[in-house]
Amino acid sequence: MKALWIGSRETQPPRAVMELTGSVFEECDTARDPWDGFCRLKTCSYDVLLATVPIAGWSAEGLLEQAQSANRSVPVVFQHQEPTIAEVVRLTKLGAHAVLGPGPTAEELAAVVESLARPRQAAGGAWRERLVGDSEGMQRVADVVALVGPRKSTVLITGETGTGKEMVARAIHQASPRAHLPMVAVNCSALPENLLEAELFGHVKGAFTGAMQQRAGRFEQAHGSTIFLDEVGEIPLETQAKLLRVLQEREFQRLGSGETIKVDVRVIAATNVDLVQRIRQGKFREDLYYRLNVVPIQVPPLRERPRDIPLLVRHFIEKVCRQEEVPLRRVTSETLDRLMRYEWPGNVRQLENAVEMAVALSGESLTLYPGDFRLPVASRPPDDVRPATPYVALPDDGLDFEHTVNTIERDILEQALSKTGGNKSQAAEMLRLKRTTLAAKLKSLAMTPERWSAAHAQ
Repeated sequence: MKALWIGSRETQPPRAVMELTGSVFEECDTARDPWDGFCRLKTCSYDVLLATVPIAGWSAEGLLEQAQSANRSVPVVFQHQEPTIAEVVRLTKLGAHAVLGPGPTAEELAAVVESLARPRQAAGGAWRERLVGDSEGMQRVADVVALVGPRKSTVLITGETGTGKEMVARAIHQASPRAHLPMVAVNCSALPENLLEAELFGHVKGAFTGAMQQRAGRFEQAHGSTIFLDEVGEIPLETQAKLLRVLQEREFQRLGSGETIKVDVRVIAATNVDLVQRIRQGKFREDLYYRLNVVPIQVPPLRERPRDIPLLVRHFIEKVCRQEEVPLRRVTSETLDRLMRYEWPGNVRQLENAVEMAVALSGESLTLYPGDFRLPVASRPPDDVRPATPYVALPDDGLDFEHTVNTIERDILEQALSKTGGNKSQAAEMLRLKRTTLAAKLKSLAMTPERWSAAHAQ
C-alpha cells in the first residue's frame, strides 16, 4: 500500500506512520506544502492520504475539499492535533475516512488502514482495476460488470470509438468463473467478408481456395471461455444467420463440413454504430440484435466524464514509463486543466496516445507541461465558443444588469439542484464549482431548502 502524508514545514509525519512504513506502507511520500500534495494526488497513484492538521492557512474542511477535488478515489485519514467531537463528526460527514487524535499508535493506524483494504477487496478485485475512473458514468458500468460478470448472459457493449469497450469486455471476463482461460477477441470489421465466416467457425481442408489444412475457428478456440466480437455491426447478413444459430443452440459447423460442433462459450459483443438504425436499413437482423442485447452496457464518452481524466493520465503515464523504462513523469496542474477542457473526439484511446507522445517529447524532463501535449483542434468547437442565440435579448432602453444576472444564476442553480435531488455536493460537481462556492451563492441568492425542494418537485 502506497501512502501520501501532508503536513506543514513545522510538522513531521506521525511516529505511527514512520513505524508502519516498510510493512503496512510499502512506500510513504511526504509533502510539507498542501499544494504539492494535491499535485502529487493528481499525478501519482496512492492508496491513502494521511494529513496532520491544523495547518497554517488551511482548515481541515478546506484541505479535505481540495484533496477530493484532486483525486476523489483516494481516502483521507486525518491526524487532528486538537480534535473536537463536532469536528470529527463534520469531517466524517464530508467524506473523511477517519479522524484520529494526536499521537495515534501504530496499532490504531494499522486498524484504520485494514478497514480501507476490505471494501477494495469486496469491490471486485483485479477486474475493477481495468475500469479506470470513479465518475458516475464509470461507476454505473462497474456496477453492471459486478452483477453480470459471474453469469453466462450475453452482453452488448455500445459506445463511441475509443471509449474502452474492449476493456469493459475484459473486465467482465476477468470477473467471471471463466477467467482462468484467455478471452478470444475478434475484430469483425478487420476481416474481409469471405474470410470472416472461416475465422469464426473454422474450415476443413479444401473448403475454399487456399484452405490447405483443417483449422479450428475462434468459437472452437473459445470453448469454456469467452469470445469478444468487436464491431459486431459490420458482420455480413449471411454470417449473422450462422452467428444467431450459435447463440441459440451453442453449436455450429466448420466451413465445408457437415459435422456439428457443440461449444460452451460466453459471448460479449461491442459496436460503435446504432444497431437499431442498421435494422431499419436492412443491414442487421432484428432477431440477432435481441439475442445479443440481453445485458446492454453503454460506455460514456470521455467528454462526459472529465473528472476521470487525471486518473487516466496517471494510469497511462505509469504504463508508458514502465514500458519505456524511464523515470515516472509528473503533470502540472495547468496541464491537467487543459486536458480536462479538451473535447477528446477520439476518447480514451486518443488520450492514451497523447500521453505516450508527451512522454516521448518530454526528453529528460520529469514534468509534463501543456506544450508537451500537441492536441489537434476538435472537430467541432467547444460550447463556450460556438455561435449561439444570446441568453438574454438586450432591450433598446437597457435592463437591470444585477437583477438579470442573478435571475439567470438562480435558474441554473435550481436546475442543478433539481437534477441532483437537492444534493449540493453533486450539484457543485455538475457546475464545476467548489461545494463552498455553491453554498455561498445559494446564501447570497437567499435560496432556501424549501426553494430547492420546489425546484426538484417541478
